[in-house]
Order: sequence, then C-alpha cells, then structure tokens
Amino acid sequence: MLFNSKAVAFLLAAIVGILTTAFLYLVPDVSTLALTVAGLLSFSATYFLVYVVFEFLVFREIGKIYEVLNKLRKKDFSFIEETEDQNTLNPFKRINTEIYKYGVNRHKEIEDLKKMEAFRREFLADVSHELKTPIFAAQGFVHTLLDGAVEDKRVRGKFLKRAAKSLDRLDVLIHDLLTLSQIETGEIKMHFEHFNIVESASEVLDELETKADKKKLKFSFDVEYDRPIFVYADSELIYRVLINLVSNAIKYTDEGSVNLGFDVGDGQVTVAIRDTGPGIPPEHLGRIFERFFRVDKSRSKERGGTGLGLAIVKHIMEAHDSKVSVTSTMGKGSSFSFRLPLGKTIQEEEEEVTDLELAE
Repeated sequence: MLFNSKAVAFLLAAIVGILTTAFLYLVPDVSTLALTVAGLLSFSATYFLVYVVFEFLVFREIGKIYEVLNKLRKKDFSFIEETEDQNTLNPFKRINTEIYKYGVNRHKEIEDLKKMEAFRREFLADVSHELKTPIFAAQGFVHTLLDGAVEDKRVRGKFLKRAAKSLDRLDVLIHDLLTLSQIETGEIKMHFEHFNIVESASEVLDELETKADKKKLKFSFDVEYDRPIFVYADSELIYRVLINLVSNAIKYTDEGSVNLGFDVGDGQVTVAIRDTGPGIPPEHLGRIFERFFRVDKSRSKERGGTGLGLAIVKHIMEAHDSKVSVTSTMGKGSSFSFRLPLGKTIQEEEEEVTDLELAE
C-alpha cells in the first residue's frame, strides 16, 4: 500500500501540531517555550492516537480484506473455518466478516457443484449401461431371427422368450427410474392413514414365499404376531419398502433364513428384516443406498434387479421423516430396519371423533 499507519499518523500529527502552535501564537503573552511544549504535546498525542486507530482498526482490517480477496481470486479456500459471528461496531471488521461469509458460502457452493457434477456423470454412465444391456440383448435376439432363425420353430421360441425377458427387465428399470424421479420431485402424493402393518407384512411374505422356497430358506416372522400392530404412514409406499427389503434379503441369502419382525415402544414401531446372507463389507455400508450401487457387481447381475431398490426405499422413508438403518456382519448376515409412528385402531379413531363432536 502507498500509505501505512505511521505515515498517516505523522502527517496528521504534524498538521495538528502546526495548527495548535499557530492558534496559540495568536494569544498574547505566550512564551516560546509554551508554544513549543504545546506543539510537541499535540503532535505526540495526535500521532499516538491516529497510529493506534489506523494500525489496529483500519489498516489491519484492510489488510485482512485484501488477503481474503486475493485468496478468493486464486480459488484458495484454505482460510475458511467455521467461526461464531461477533458483533462489532468497527465497519471494517463488519465488511471483513461479510466477505468471509461470502467466501464460506462460495466454497460450499463450489463443493456442492463438484459433488453434483460427479454424481451426474456417474448416474448418466450407470443409466446408459443399465439401459444398454437389455436393449442390446433384445436387439441381438431379434436380428438373429430376422437373419433366418425365425424359420426354426425351436430357435424362434427360445429367442423370443429371451428377447421378451430382456424387454421385461427394461420395463422394470424404466418403471423404477420413474418412481424414483416422482418421489424426489414430490409428484407422488403421500396418503397417510392408520393401518395394520402385520397384515401388510403377511401379504409380502405370501407374495415372496415362492422365491424363498426355491432357495430352501426359512422364511417367516421372527415370532408369531397374533395381534395387529397399527402404524400411521402411507400403506402403499410402506408395502413397496417391505417388498424391496425382503426380496433383497432373499436375493442375497443362499442358505439359512430371512425373517421379519416388529418392536413397539416409545410411540413408535420398529420394523426389521434380518437375513443370514454373506453380509456387507463395512466400507460399502455408506453407499448401498446409492442408485445402481452394487457390492458385488458381477454376482448382482446374475441375481437380477435394477440396482434402484434401496435408493427407492431410502427416499420413501425420508418422505416419512424416517430413515433406514443397516447393521451387517461379514459371514453372518445383515439387518435392515426403519421406524414408523404408532397408529390407532379403527375403534380408537371412532372414539376420538366422538369425543371431538361432544366437545364442540
């Protein structure tokens, strides 16, 4: 900087000292010694005051502002740390604080944009790959038939079934993508109601029983539930969550058991799906709810699925102000659980409505 606190203090002190001496010179009977002492005192006091003010309240803060601006210009955000806001009357400190806040926000925006860009690239690559596989498979079967294989009835039936299977997989994938998009954008409206989750879970077990039997798995509730358990949630979406979690457990469990259980307490119902599968490596636990993420990509392809099931589960539970918890031990199995608010029976709802009508 062209000026510093010492130069400014000296200049102003000299001006004040000269003005003070000139003013006293006009007073009659003032000795030369008094003029000299008054000039030196005014110079010294002004110099000290101006130096302190400019050094600690002006130039230091301006220096900090320049430092922050230079780092922002160089995209160096290493200076950013979370600090508590401090109220101050110093306008330069307030300006510096505002610039600091701008730098923090700018840094966060840049980091978020980087993450979103990386996620977008990964998501597009995954979608392209997932769509390409069934499309190319169906395309290959159809072109083979067109090249002459259609005349062979045995080959024709075999290839048409394979092409249909590929197209069915494509249909499921597109349906899951649309469902995920609708949940994220809020297009799917939530319909909360009180319903018996034991009954919903029984329907899920009945629907997936054949798949479990094919793998000779023990497939049931963890204990016998002879009484209904009511929850307050969207019954259709929770049914989708149960289908996804239970079918996922069956898919990755080759031997042992898959069971479903409930725990009621503190006004909430905890739903848990446990399996005796191979378990999930600790380093992958934080990513299993990402779109298309698979722990073992090669084996997952053989087992089928779109890779979107757990992502859909995550978003449905977030829409219920809840989340899915997962614990897993390698070689012993995994447990997925989520919580829902305890609901009311039909009788309790009717009694509550009656009480409200009487109160009115």
